[in-house]
Amino acid sequence: MKKMIATCLSLAVFTGAVAGCSANTTEDTAESLSSVSVSSSEKQTEQTNMDKALALIHTFATGDTETARTLLDESYIQHNLAYGTGEEAFIDSVEYLASAEVPTTVENIRSFEDGDYVFLQTVYNFAGAGEQVAFDIFRFDEDGEIAEHWDNLAVLATEANPSGHTQIDGTMEIADLDKTEENRELVKNFLYDVMQGNHPDKTADYFDGDTYIQHNTAIADGVSGLNAALTALAEQGIQMIYEETHMVLAQGNFVLAVSEGTYGGTPTSYYDLWRVEDGKIAEHWDVMEPIADASTWQNQNGKF
Repeated sequence: MKKMIATCLSLAVFTGAVAGCSANTTEDTAESLSSVSVSSSEKQTEQTNMDKALALIHTFATGDTETARTLLDESYIQHNLAYGTGEEAFIDSVEYLASAEVPTTVENIRSFEDGDYVFLQTVYNFAGAGEQVAFDIFRFDEDGEIAEHWDNLAVLATEANPSGHTQIDGTMEIADLDKTEENRELVKNFLYDVMQGNHPDKTADYFDGDTYIQHNTAIADGVSGLNAALTALAEQGIQMIYEETHMVLAQGNFVLAVSEGTYGGTPTSYYDLWRVEDGKIAEHWDVMEPIADASTWQNQNGKF
């Protein structure tokens, strides 16, 4: 049948008629073409997990609870400790924001996909409360529904850091997809050796000399800038400690790590996004958020 269809289509192209084909074959061809057309249309309208994650965060701005319901698993697990868990709790949040006098705004900056996970860097302004920069992580279940969510948020700084960078500018292009696992492993080792303090003598191995673009609001570019900032904190009696890494997600040259520790003695969640270039750490964005006291939690799923 496939050969017959191909022959008929070829004749149609060159002669303008399906010569030498029977009526039944012509009907079969029409049916086949119709099937292909429907299949192509379905593929064009099918949402990727990244599309779904972006659609979900934009319901905060649109108030579209119907879309939110279609995207969420009924047993949706929430790790933002300020909100309840489950699909209905999310819908309640969307409805609340839609009813506010000042509309919510959502501006996605970067988006990545790693297997069943999508991770986003986004600027929110919830009901006029002020701009916040956030990292969101969504896990998708086998049915393609959003099943779990983690995030870290911080106030968006109004001024650039000592090197003139903001919390969200810098490299946008995702590259080196064939090096995703290699880059993930590099960051895992960096976290263990350097950030967790197990082998600080290896710090130089992870950088191309002093070349390191920094988007942290208080730190200048270069390994020298990082060392100067840590020294200044130590002089103030403030320690930035990474105790455990819970998740390392990657796509190509970008790697996001979710870690737990303390900052000045306060339990803290660290979300660090690194860009890797030629096997070296080249650029860094982050969001640090104090972990709320358990007595204030609106769900019992924990931050991580």
